[in-house]
Amino acid sequence: MSDSSTHPHDDSHHAHVVVHPVVDATPPFRRVDILGVQVGKAHSLRDVAEFCRRAGLADLDLEAPGNVLWIGGDAHTWAL
Repeated sequence: MSDSSTHPHDDSHHAHVVVHPVVDATPPFRRVDILGVQVGKAHSLRDVAEFCRRAGLADLDLEAPGNVLWIGGDAHTWAL
């Protein structure tokens, strides 16, 4: 049986918000998960903030360490 505590390097279980790598589409986007649920495609940091607001996380500092798991870039990475 798997327990998230047995995978200490899997940060996705700790961050409320996970922003996945840029998808090379027109326009490029990043998939966003909140509390383990896919909530949409973000084209900018503003989109991530709106998804958080809708999920009741309006006061979340998106650039503070530990609040968001940014995979494949940081809060300013929106294109390949």
